[in-house]
Amino acid sequence: MAHFIDRRLNSKKKSTVNRQRFLRRYKKQIKKAVSDSINNRSVTDLVSGENITIPQRDISEPFFHQGKGGIRDQVHPGNDQFSTGDRIKRPEGGGAGGSGSGDASDSGEGEDDFVFQISQSEYLDTLFEDLELPNLQKNQLDKLVEYKTNRAGFKSQGNPATIDIVRSLKNSIARRTAMGGKHKKKLALAEATLTELNEDPTANQAQILILLDEIEKLKAKIKKIPFIDEFDLRFRNFERKPVPTTNAVMFCIMDVSGSMDQATKDIAKRFYILLYLFLTQTYKDVEVVYIRHHTQAKEVDEQEFFYSKETGGTIVSSAIKLMDEIIKERFPPSQWNIYAAQASDGDNWADDSPLCTELMSKNILPFLRYFTYIEITTRAHQTLWKEYETLTDKFDNMAMQNIKTADDIFPVFREFFLKQLSKGAA
Repeated sequence: MAHFIDRRLNSKKKSTVNRQRFLRRYKKQIKKAVSDSINNRSVTDLVSGENITIPQRDISEPFFHQGKGGIRDQVHPGNDQFSTGDRIKRPEGGGAGGSGSGDASDSGEGEDDFVFQISQSEYLDTLFEDLELPNLQKNQLDKLVEYKTNRAGFKSQGNPATIDIVRSLKNSIARRTAMGGKHKKKLALAEATLTELNEDPTANQAQILILLDEIEKLKAKIKKIPFIDEFDLRFRNFERKPVPTTNAVMFCIMDVSGSMDQATKDIAKRFYILLYLFLTQTYKDVEVVYIRHHTQAKEVDEQEFFYSKETGGTIVSSAIKLMDEIIKERFPPSQWNIYAAQASDGDNWADDSPLCTELMSKNILPFLRYFTYIEITTRAHQTLWKEYETLTDKFDNMAMQNIKTADDIFPVFREFFLKQLSKGAA
């Protein structure tokens, strides 16, 4: 069988084309390995690459060979122990080793699994390739194309109101210098010669008259050069560029009350880090608003959202009210695609959960594209879950799931944001 090796020079990323072909060929195995790896990573290690192991059986190449059966002689190089007709016993202790098990037989042979490293970008692309923000729509403003006027240099023709005087005068000076320079040199020389002749009493009067006539002609030529010409004029140029009017904002609401122990908070943080990576990897411009709450809610930055130690009791409605205020102040629904993801252990004051339902049904869900709620608990669901269940029956843009362990994070995340997710799937 002939083997062809491509030895053409590649760019800095060596064998880029072959690598992409390899990733496409073993896409199924790579995607499974990436999905399995997400649950074994720490919060701070979600963005690195990954070692991918492909079983040897999956990378075997087809080849032509003689079929089994028949009588044939075969000579093996280096044989000094067996003669024609001798029978070779099978190795004791089972089959060949390898296959990633780490248990090779004493006398058998095998091959290890194929292991290779994928980069951070390849890891994230594989992780999020079939996910999207549900119900992402163009806003009402997209029915009309909006433009913003920007300066774009100068042009030689335009409206008199846009003429740039300074640039036009600079062109005028350059043109007059280029056109009249040689005449001015001749004029200076002629005037200097005339001065010498006038001081010489023996000078020829006919020569003086010729110089005077030449000086007059040179002055006339210089005078004919216009101070400013149409060629000099420069006008400010403006370009109208379309302004994107489809905007999206994601609200991340996390319960940090005392009932949320460290393990529960860690699961919530892993979910939100996964969400943040998905947004930044898949979409160019998505605003992210972080809200932490216990008895009081507060908008915070990314650092405080993930690492603050603040804790307290639980009033979930405080976060819903703050979100409503921020939407009314900064993100009008007519101009923004609004999304929200809420994480909690479900513990809430019994009389506050109905208030959450009322706020959600009147002020939040009618204006959101999609709202996801994850309850991180192994206990029986409490009032907040039961109240939210009534909302999923009324609104098809709300989904909720229960996460019990870290192994549930990525499957739940995929179910929330899988492409062509049916509305109301939960």
